Formats: sequence, C-alpha cells, structure tokens
Amino acid sequence: MKAISKNLNILDYAASLLVRKKYKNMAVLLVFSAVIFLLASLQLTATALRTVADDILTTVPDITVQQMSAGRQVPLEADYQQAFSGIFGIRELRERIWGYYFDEKNGANYTVVGLAPGSVSGGLKDALAWGRLPEKSGEVVLAAPVVDNMQLGQRRHFSLFRPDLSLQSFQMVGSFRQDTGILTNDMMLMTQSDAGELFAMADGQLTDLLVDVANPAEIDTIAGKIADVLPGTRVVTKMQIQKTYDVVFSWRSGFGSICLLTSVFAFIILAWDKASGFSPDEQKEMAILKVVGWQTRDIMLLRFWESAVVGLFAFLGGYTLAWIHVAFFDAFLLKPVMLGWSVLRPTPALFPPFQLTDFVLIGAFSIIPYMAATIVPAWKSGMVRPDSVI
Repeated sequence: MKAISKNLNILDYAASLLVRKKYKNMAVLLVFSAVIFLLASLQLTATALRTVADDILTTVPDITVQQMSAGRQVPLEADYQQAFSGIFGIRELRERIWGYYFDEKNGANYTVVGLAPGSVSGGLKDALAWGRLPEKSGEVVLAAPVVDNMQLGQRRHFSLFRPDLSLQSFQMVGSFRQDTGILTNDMMLMTQSDAGELFAMADGQLTDLLVDVANPAEIDTIAGKIADVLPGTRVVTKMQIQKTYDVVFSWRSGFGSICLLTSVFAFIILAWDKASGFSPDEQKEMAILKVVGWQTRDIMLLRFWESAVVGLFAFLGGYTLAWIHVAFFDAFLLKPVMLGWSVLRPTPALFPPFQLTDFVLIGAFSIIPYMAATIVPAWKSGMVRPDSVI
C-alpha cells in the first residue's frame, strides 16, 4: 500500500507539472497524436478490408480450374468435364467465361463474367441491389460505377463492340449492391453465350470451370485430384484466394507502416531532444526536490509518469480519431493506397472490428519507443547536483 500511495503521489505531481507546462506538452501531444492517427488508420483500414474480403469471398466457388499454356491462361474445351466423372465429392460443376473489356471512350476496364442461366451462385443473387439475374441473351447486370462511367443515366439499353467492331446490344436488368464493390464494382454479369460472342470465342470454349464441393474439409483433396487428371491446369481453391487478398492488403499496409514508422522515429528523436534540454527553472526544480529528500529513482519515476500520461493520451486520441476516420469517413485518406488507382476502384463500406492485436501493435510501435526515448534524459535529470544549480 505504501508503494501504491507513493506512485499515486508522484503521478499527481507529474500531472501538475504537465498542466504547468501545458503549451509545450499540448504541442507534443498533438504531433504525437497525428503520427499515431496515420499509423492506426493504415492498420485499421487493412483490417477492415480483410474483413470485407472474407465476407464477400464466401460467394466464390470452392475450386476454380483454368487451363495454362506457356505460363498464360488459355481457353478450356467443354469436354474437359468428362475427366471429373471419376472424382467423388463434387456437388456442382459450372462453366464460366470471363475477361476484361476495355472501354476506349472512358478509359476503363470492365470485368465481363458470363454464366449459364440458372448456374449463378446464391452469393451473386444476394449481391443484387435491384432487378434480377440474366436469364436470356442480351441481358446484363451492372454495378453502379459501370453505369456512371458509361454515362447511361436512366437508359437501360446500350451496345458494346466485338473484336470485329460489330455491335452487340444489351439490356440492363439489375444492379449490384455497393457493399459488394470489392468484387462487383467493375463487373458486367451476362449469359455465357453473350460473353463468348463478345470475346469472339469458339463454341464450346470456356475460360474456367467452377467446382463446388459437398464437404468443405475435402476441398484440398479434390483440388489435388483435379490437378492430377487435368495436367497443365491451374487449380485455385477459395482459401488460396482469401490468402491472396490477405497478402495484398498486409503487404500494402506493411509498406505504408514502414514509411510512417520513419515519422514515428523522427518524433522519438524530437522527444529525446526536448527531454534532454532542461531549462534553468526545470533544473532548479529537480534540485529542490533532491534537497527535500527525493532520490534519483523518484525523479526518474516522475519523468516516467510524465511520459506515460502524454503517450497514453496521444495513443488514445490518435487511435480514436483513426477509428472514426475509417468507420465514419470511409478512410478517405488511405483507402486509395490500399485499393489501387484503377478507374473503377472498389468502394466497399469499411467498419473496422476491434482486434486486440491491432490495439497492442499500434501501442507497441508508439508508446513504448516514446517512453524509451525519455529514459536517459530522466536519468540525467535525476543525477543533477543541487549545489551546482541552487
């Protein structure tokens, strides 16, 4: 109890010192909070994007099969499905044609996805904001950014050029929700036959096969069997796609964090310099404390509590502002860095879940270095000789 009472008294005195030097400490607090705000915003944005990706990617098929030649994807032939007859555990096998359509007028790439009517997954059905899925030739579902970029306005009919420059007409019958934008923001969903005509593909050719597995625990096993019976194919599982998104967001947030850490260390150096440069009044105050019985360790403890209070308030303020920036302002400062600079950039709504690992990580990279930078200056202030100052 005596040690607790002593620490509380020193903490109370440290708080009074901070109030007396309020302008100096307020400047340090604001700068430190701004540095933590940027660091925390980057980490929270990455966490929110990974959460969105995990939720949206539940709609992708369990296994995707693509034919490769010379390291590049080439069309599959429809008779490849015969090789699947000896593989048990496959619940559904769907054909898909997809590719990129470049709009020369607006300079954007659209992702064209063609699926046979009735074979669209439930995830895409749930992603509709209004309308229905394509059921016959000439029907298409667009995302709102595609509609805006093509300047359709209230029109529902438009045409696209085939490779031979002939026109193919479409009617918009639905639109995707904004919160699924990480997957659908640049998508044109149409029938498989329309997609084949748009890309001038031969009859019976596909870009990939979508495989749904009855038992999720057997996805990797069935993926291995498919790779064995179809040599030269690339077999991608849902888990691999999710890991790819995690790696992309983690790499970008890590690169940004490294850049921002230079700002943190620059601030630490500034804090070291400010803590080392004692004014005559501060030196006199430390000397008086030693005269009245304070020990060196007591003065070091006083400096520790000063740094702890400033660091804690800066951390809580910077972290809170970062959370508000991501949750309520959609991380407008850092979201373009994480999503890229495409013409039709995904615009998913972000809501960062509280994760103890993020909280501890940001605190470890901010509070601990700042407090460590004040150890030597605190020791120097505790070693002052009263007779040399008073």
